[in-house]
Amino acid sequence: MARYTGPKVRISRKFGEPVMGPSKALSKKNYAPGQHGKGRKGKKSEYGQQLIEKQKVKYTYGILERQFARFFHLASVKQGRTGENLLQLCEARLDNTVYRLGIAPTRRAARQLVNHRHITVDGEVLNIPSSILKPGQIVGVREKSKALEAITDSLKARNAKRYNWLEWDSAELAGKFINFPERDQIPENFNEQAIVELYNK
Repeated sequence: MARYTGPKVRISRKFGEPVMGPSKALSKKNYAPGQHGKGRKGKKSEYGQQLIEKQKVKYTYGILERQFARFFHLASVKQGRTGENLLQLCEARLDNTVYRLGIAPTRRAARQLVNHRHITVDGEVLNIPSSILKPGQIVGVREKSKALEAITDSLKARNAKRYNWLEWDSAELAGKFINFPERDQIPENFNEQAIVELYNK
């Protein structure tokens, strides 16, 4: 399976939530996509609900199946609750941190900025979006890229939105990954316990 590059609105309508970013289509068409979208909704099985929760996390963070399984393994051997550990690892990804800092308007855009070598970690250019950051690491914009219109526009639009586990220095265009976020600090609506139950079957 390749990374999903289709319509973002379709995925959001599928789950009934803005999984891939805010969308007006959810209020206009609050039913599933496709010709049977308005049809009768069948009751989903326990397995079906667990699978939906897993897909929501995968689509939100832009993670493929194999990589997601690796993240789950890392979460399961780490001390603490597996579900919370899984979300913390997803939040600590470089592309997600670039998005959370406001350097990019979406996670897709953040991934592209990382791939195109516009982002640095501890002063060195890093072009691997799935890199997991460690507490204390500094994520910044490469000197040559600071005037990039996509970055300046994104920072203006999201200037007020900050997160407790990140520090932002607007003068340096750099942010510090302070620590892994607590579950209640992550705003997305996930049922991580359902994912744990799915993998433990």
